[in-house]
Amino acid sequence: MNSIERPTRFEERPIAPRRAALFQETPLAALRRYILGAVWALRPSRISRLIPIARVSISHLMHPSRPLPETEALAPHTEIVGLATDLTPATLMDAYARGLFPHGHIAPLKWVCPTDRAVVRPQEFHISSRLRSIMRKNRYRVTFDTDFEGVIGGCAAPRRGWLSLTWITPQIMAAYAKLFDAGHVHSFEVWNKNGELAGGGYGVAVGRVFVIESQFFRESNASKIGFAVLAWHLAKWGFVLIDNKWLTTATERAGFGDIPRQDYFAQLPEPGEPPIHPGRWQAEADPKAVVSG
Repeated sequence: MNSIERPTRFEERPIAPRRAALFQETPLAALRRYILGAVWALRPSRISRLIPIARVSISHLMHPSRPLPETEALAPHTEIVGLATDLTPATLMDAYARGLFPHGHIAPLKWVCPTDRAVVRPQEFHISSRLRSIMRKNRYRVTFDTDFEGVIGGCAAPRRGWLSLTWITPQIMAAYAKLFDAGHVHSFEVWNKNGELAGGGYGVAVGRVFVIESQFFRESNASKIGFAVLAWHLAKWGFVLIDNKWLTTATERAGFGDIPRQDYFAQLPEPGEPPIHPGRWQAEADPKAVVSG
């Protein structure tokens, strides 16, 4: 996959106080994250990943200016393909157009390209009967691209499990905020009757594929409602795949399934291909309309 250039539709804006607060990490918080990240990496189920990490680290030391790897020629079981030291918007979008994304709880961040991708066609996204019943009550309002800072902050906030270890660090927040300003990242927000942010998520639009980055909820089913509304819009706007990267029990119930990465590559945009729904996104239907239509 060749590099791809995208027109920037929005000027990068100054870091507002709210963003500045999100992009900061105290030394104690950073130390805690590094300790937890090291413990996580040394778990028996994950320690085998240290070998490819060491390999790409050595390769990076020997060739620090090497461009992004050509993913079409990857060995069958290779997933960690390089170090993500450049998170500028142009490099990130080039990476997504090659099927790569950055990941890592602690430095160094890695470029990852799973051998299988968990995807669903937007029109085949499954909404359970229980969720449909909740959406028909129309107790929540869903918006797009309205509160990116609130969404990414919610996604990075402490959760249960592994003492709230997160890969959404201030560095990641700053990088994806720039992509949001450039019109490549989009958020969805779910608001309750009191006007409070009850859930949401964000992802990257790359050609006809929408890559999910993270979701969160503060009220039961809030993020599911928002994602169902998002899937309806993605189908309407002509997107062909929603990519969750890895398959989970929850996404499998929603209709996601694994496809080989070569099949995934075939859906990625060609160099110079324009975005199919540029600009800030706006919701064209509420939750009730999505399940009643």
